[in-house]
Amino acid sequence: MIGPMGVGKTTVGRKLAKALKVAFVDSDSIVVQQHGPIPAIFKDLGEPIFREFEEAAVKTAIAAPGVVATGGGAVMSPKTQAALKQTTVVYLSTNGKHIGSRLRGGTRPLVKNGVADWKRIYDERKPVYEATADYIIDTSDQSLSATVAEIRKRLNI
Repeated sequence: MIGPMGVGKTTVGRKLAKALKVAFVDSDSIVVQQHGPIPAIFKDLGEPIFREFEEAAVKTAIAAPGVVATGGGAVMSPKTQAALKQTTVVYLSTNGKHIGSRLRGGTRPLVKNGVADWKRIYDERKPVYEATADYIIDTSDQSLSATVAEIRKRLNI
């Protein structure tokens, strides 16, 4: 799964994996397990190093069968885009109306100015999400269960 930060890739991914009785992997979790907290990586090593760690994490995550949630910016890497072409990619899109509450109190290093930063980043990344995706699921006005059901229907699983 790909999509902007805060759209629910991890939450949807976990529920989908449980319904399908397959493994769930979050590429950000792999980065954290191997290298420490993401905000610390950004602060101490910088975004380019984080993106290298992220490329490796996505490649590891998609190597095994299951449901994978990628970080919001993972898809911006040409290496990650190439790796994702080897699998089925679902883009969780949104109109952003629920993002403010999801970002509040968070530690996401790229959204220090909240929704304004999120919107700018999403607008920049949206064409890449669309070009990379095999399926686009609009999560804006549907429940978690409805999103999972739509993914299953679209993927015929």
